[in-house]
Amino acid sequence: MQDLGFYLCASLTLLFGLLVVANPFSRNPVTSAMFLVLTMICLAGLFVMLGAFFLAAVQILVYAGAVMVLFLFVIMLLDLKQEGRRKIKLAGLVIGTVSVAALALLALKLVHESAFAYAKAPDGFEGSALSLGKLLFTDFILPFEVMSILLLVAMVGVILLSKRDLK
Repeated sequence: MQDLGFYLCASLTLLFGLLVVANPFSRNPVTSAMFLVLTMICLAGLFVMLGAFFLAAVQILVYAGAVMVLFLFVIMLLDLKQEGRRKIKLAGLVIGTVSVAALALLALKLVHESAFAYAKAPDGFEGSALSLGKLLFTDFILPFEVMSILLLVAMVGVILLSKRDLK
């Protein structure tokens, strides 16, 4: 039964992720943002199946809630219109497909040869919020601070973009 739930959540995550990028129903960016919310909810379902209930709650509250509200705010603020269909050029399609295939093969090779592919979690890491917080603020403090600076820069960029005329 758990395998069925995993395959269902994983396939829905992939389907909704594909619909974010290549949506045949609508070219409206708001529709893509809503499919991104569904993708994040399915990812939270995968976290629940792994027993990481805190991460599932954070996934829904922070990403599907707050971040998507920010995305929708920016979409509405920039007043993006429904884009017309463009003709696909054969040369661009071939070059893009070859590039994506090459990158996918490179990523698979790196994962296969990586020493971290079969790494275990640190001893005493049971997946609770306490152990996750300790690990985040001890071993991963630099990436955490870099992400906070990146979010600050993004917030300043949104504020600058929202101003009509810079003086």
